[in-house]
Formats: sequence, C-alpha cells, structure tokens
Amino acid sequence: MICDPLSERLKKPLTTVVLLSTLFGGCASSVPEQIRSAPAGDPGLEDVRAEIQQFAGAAVRWGGEIASVENFASHTQVEVVARALTNSGRPKSHVQSSGRFLGNVPGFLDPVIYKVKREITVLGTVAGSKTKTIGEYPYRYPVIEVSDHVLWQPLPQYDPHSYRYLYDHWYDPWYRHRYWHYPYRYR
Repeated sequence: MICDPLSERLKKPLTTVVLLSTLFGGCASSVPEQIRSAPAGDPGLEDVRAEIQQFAGAAVRWGGEIASVENFASHTQVEVVARALTNSGRPKSHVQSSGRFLGNVPGFLDPVIYKVKREITVLGTVAGSKTKTIGEYPYRYPVIEVSDHVLWQPLPQYDPHSYRYLYDHWYDPWYRHRYWHYPYRYR
C-alpha cells in the first residue's frame, strides 16, 4: 500500500476543523437575532411614558420581570416591571426598575409557565397606553403589540453554604489529607 504524504498531513488539521466547528456550533445562541440587537431608534420606557402619542408605532425592545399575566380571547396581556437589558437582551435582575409596561402577545400564554418574577424580553411596537391601578394608585402603562418575545431560563443561584472549604480549587485533592492540621483550611 502506497501512502500519500499529503493526505496524512491533512488528516490532523481537517479533524481539528471538524471538531472545532462542532464545538462552536453547539454554543450557538437560541435567542432570536432581533431580540439580541435593539431596533434602530429604540426609545426608553421613560421617554415613551412622557410622550406616548409621539412614539406611537415606534419599534422597541424592552424587558424585565413578569408582574402578572392575563389571558383574553385573542391575546395575552403581560404586565412587566421593566429593567435595563444586557447586550444580548436579557434583563439585568439587580437594576432599579424604570417603570412598568403591558405587552399584548398574540395567542395564549400559560400563566404557570409565564409566572411572576420570570424574566422576559419583548420586541414590538408602541400601541398606546392604558391606565390600571397598582393598589389604589392609577398608573398609566405604555402598551406594546408584541411581535416576538423570549422567556429566559432562571439563572443558577449561588449557595454559599454548599462549599465546605474555602478556595478548594487552588489546591490538589490530597491537600486536606496531607495538611489536615492546618488551622486556616476551614471557614
């Protein structure tokens, strides 16, 4: 059997390219492109609340935490406590709210899945305003006709009590057995 030296030299780089493309293909985001990037001239919630008629029909990308979900015959109205968004469109959870808005999503959204405090990002157009009460306070909500939305998976919570040792990743697995008497090992 005659071995072609060129084909032997190409096997390793070709295998590397195939493996890397498989790896990076698996890391592709499932968030739609229009949610990841803000529309041109995306006005803020405060601006729209101040001049709703001026921004009627404007494209917006807003997000936050769900405050309530109400289903109607043709659409679902989602009340959202607005938060600033990250570059990928996910709401920042520890940022002060800029207000609330209502999103009219076509069809039915299950309130068990779209429950209170879940993070959502919506893309749509400003369709006017609606006054509802929060407690006894009348609040004027901007209303968004939603064309696309993403319900974000909850982020994992850090539990400081789940780690027995401090800075375990700095030491090898046998560190504790060799230096069990070391007094600063435990919290």
